[in-house]
Amino acid sequence: MATLIAPWRGLPRTVWVLVVARAVNRIGAFSLSFLAIVLTVEFGASLSRTGLVVALFGLATIPSRLLGGVLADRLGRRRTIVLGLAGCAGAQLWIAASATLWSAMAAAIVLGLAFEIYEPPSQATVADATAPADRPAAYGLLGSAMAVAGVLAGLLAAAVSHWDLRWLFVADAITCLACAVLVAFALPVDVRRDRAQAGGVAVWRDRRLLLLLASGTVFATIYMQLVVGVPLTLIEQKLSASGTGIILAVSAVVMIVAQRLLRVQLDDFRAMNIGYLLLATGLMICAFATTLPIFLLAAAFWSVGETLLLTRYLTQTAGLAPDGGRARYLAVFGLCWGVATTVAPLIVTYLLATAGPKGLWLTNAAAAVALAAAQPWLRRRLAPA
Repeated sequence: MATLIAPWRGLPRTVWVLVVARAVNRIGAFSLSFLAIVLTVEFGASLSRTGLVVALFGLATIPSRLLGGVLADRLGRRRTIVLGLAGCAGAQLWIAASATLWSAMAAAIVLGLAFEIYEPPSQATVADATAPADRPAAYGLLGSAMAVAGVLAGLLAAAVSHWDLRWLFVADAITCLACAVLVAFALPVDVRRDRAQAGGVAVWRDRRLLLLLASGTVFATIYMQLVVGVPLTLIEQKLSASGTGIILAVSAVVMIVAQRLLRVQLDDFRAMNIGYLLLATGLMICAFATTLPIFLLAAAFWSVGETLLLTRYLTQTAGLAPDGGRARYLAVFGLCWGVATTVAPLIVTYLLATAGPKGLWLTNAAAAVALAAAQPWLRRRLAPA
């Protein structure tokens, strides 16, 4: 136990409160996996209409994240987190109470508009509460808690999916409200910010941030291809679909164990170079895997790499930002996940159909190696002006 606690020793209480709150919220977030099923089964939507609504939900999360960044820098971190969680809870209860398809569709889009509001202030709160040297460990703790909570969410989803599916959204709304209450009472009071300073940060003019966003989008797309492509690869290799759950569980455990690496004295670029090489190794193993143990070995490599990369991207973004614009910088960087979520399924299905599992994962491995090699160049480009 001491081995696991050591990487996070000394982190401030604010970080722990936020991690617990977000984990509680993540455990209840299994309802989103059933959104398409609810629209088709409970409300009789056609497949094409359901696909359109789910796509609009995803599209709505992009302005949601930007709004979260603006509100966090102007209204304060705590208020914005509470507002976003309350908005999610309200939209989920609206879905559960809807009597018509059109009402449920409108509620799903509103849920997308509220869904990412709390993300930028959460990430900015971690940066505000920690010294730069402690930020990788703090972001790693948050990521590990979310990974474990995600596995628990999947188990809960399997356990309660035999209920009326609308109750899943009620359960998720309850966890959102519980998270909001914990944040409202346990996080520090928001610091009043100068409106002129908060509004005067030219986020989109910072070329360093845009370069980091471009690099992060490639990484996020590889990450999301693993999420989408590994289950399909297991099917291609005639393996049980239940293997996906085992891989997710092993990945979560590896991410926790790998936290000790975040305290190793490496600068961001060296850590990211190592992270991309580990990710590439996992992807290459995945390309030739035909049995579940080999996939688990691949997952161990890519999970350590992802741990290094996820944390360092956030620390770099927070480090670029001025104090009055940290949440907006993190919000803009977070757009890479919206892009990745949109394009990754298209890339996976195309490459699987044309090049098979080997072509899919070797292509991604090549991209990871290229980004590893690009770190010295990025170091020069992202140096303070």
